Order: sequence, then structure tokens, then C-alpha cells
Amino acid sequence: MSQHHKSDQHLLLIEKVLLLKSIDIFEATPETVLTEVAEILEEVQIEKGTPVFRVDDIANCMYVIYKGEIRIDKDGHTLAVLKENDIFGELSLLDTETRSANATANTGVFLLRMDQEPFYELMENRIEVARGIIKTLCRRLRAQNLKSVENSLKK
Repeated sequence: MSQHHKSDQHLLLIEKVLLLKSIDIFEATPETVLTEVAEILEEVQIEKGTPVFRVDDIANCMYVIYKGEIRIDKDGHTLAVLKENDIFGELSLLDTETRSANATANTGVFLLRMDQEPFYELMENRIEVARGIIKTLCRRLRAQNLKSVENSLKK
């Protein structure tokens, strides 16, 4: 039985909008559009130690951490520890490849989940959302490229 469950706690629409505004993907998005984004978010609570997803799971949603901490790992190595206002799984909004790492609740977490289909519909109507995610992905790709160069220089 899954330990993911709909939240007993419910956020007001304005709380979701404020959370979204604090995330770099949506920083240039007007509040009126963020209201539309907030309406497609599903609230999910996950208990400490429970996987959110595992390597090779089919990916079709992104998560925003409202409360708690998520550990991203692969092959027993911690890649990142994410906290409130961080996002993870955002690549799955653009394609449905399998997950490249595990995500596990380090603490009890309260997440907002955005599924791919509603996100696609939103991007079709709101170009600033598409620009926001492209900008974020480019920033992460540049950081990864820099890390690769630094690692190759250390050898």
C-alpha cells in the first residue's frame, strides 16, 4: 500500500501562488497566470523514509516542496538534499523518460505535484511559463557543464 496520500492540510490558493512566485521557473510569471498554475497543483503528503519515486520509474510530474526535505540519490550516493521552495522532477514536465535518480522523503514532506498534461495545456496558452522552465533548465545545464569541466581538470 502506498504511503503517498492526499494532504489533510489544505493550502489556500494565495499560499500556492506565493510559493510559486518564489520559484525561479515562475519568477517572471504574472500572478494571474500563477493562479492558473496553482489550480492544477495536487497536494501530497509523504511520510519520512518513503520514496517519492525511484530510478527508472516513468516520469510524468514535477514536485514543489512546501514543507520538509527530499534526498535525491543514485547508487547509494546522495546527489542533493532539497528543502522548502525547491523543485524536483521538472524534466518530466517536458518528456516522459524514466527517472534518473531516487527521491526519498528525509522528513515528513508536504509537496505540490504538477502533472505533465495540465502543464502542457498551460504552456500552450502562457508562453512565459514555457520561457521560465527553459531558462531554469538552461541554468542547470550550464552548472552541470561547469561541474564536468572542473572534474575533468582535476584528473
